[in-house]
Amino acid sequence: MTPIIDELAAAPLFEGLDPDQIAPLAAIAQRRSIAAGAELFAEGDPAEGFYVVCSGKVKVYHLSPEGKEQILHVFGPGEPVGEAPMFAGERFPAHAAPMTDARLLYLPRQAFLDVLAAHPSVALGMLAVMARRLRRFAAHIENLALKEAPARLASYLIYEADLQDRDDTVALDMTKGQLAAFLGSTPETLSRVLGRLIREGMVTPTGYRSYRITDRDALEDLAAGLTRLP
Repeated sequence: MTPIIDELAAAPLFEGLDPDQIAPLAAIAQRRSIAAGAELFAEGDPAEGFYVVCSGKVKVYHLSPEGKEQILHVFGPGEPVGEAPMFAGERFPAHAAPMTDARLLYLPRQAFLDVLAAHPSVALGMLAVMARRLRRFAAHIENLALKEAPARLASYLIYEADLQDRDDTVALDMTKGQLAAFLGSTPETLSRVLGRLIREGMVTPTGYRSYRITDRDALEDLAAGLTRLP
């Protein structure tokens, strides 16, 4: 098993820190293994610590009064979960659960704050990561509020293609139902839109949950709302 100090060092949250700075974090981190679908924390729970994903995927989501799920974030290896309300000493504003079996590190709030007091550079690194996450979340909310389903899917495919950097090939890391919940749609609508993107030659299936963007210009125009699907 990878030592905790190495798993923390690999997380973007702590990039640039030297081993002497990471060592006190490793000393307070606790390993957690959570099965897919099990609750990590619930909306309203006290944020008495936060998590760093070591393996697997974790979704953060809201539930409507009718029980409909809206996925707000999906976090993978190296990413923190729940750090913002932990800093503020507040309650978690949403639910969180692994989408797959996941291994995580849990860092208790008070012990973590003690480390920050001794090593302020850790806090500076976290602020940079949180700022990038805020920009990403703002773009996601804008997509949900202002764009139609085809534009939302096009935006997501372009973002993932750039993030994965695999020659415009996108490997979807969630089920159709989970992706639909993330995009504020339904699985049926998502399937129809994806089929239309394929028929229009914008994307091509390359395997199980894998697609290649074959007409990026057209997909970008669709994502920006400059064109609509016929």
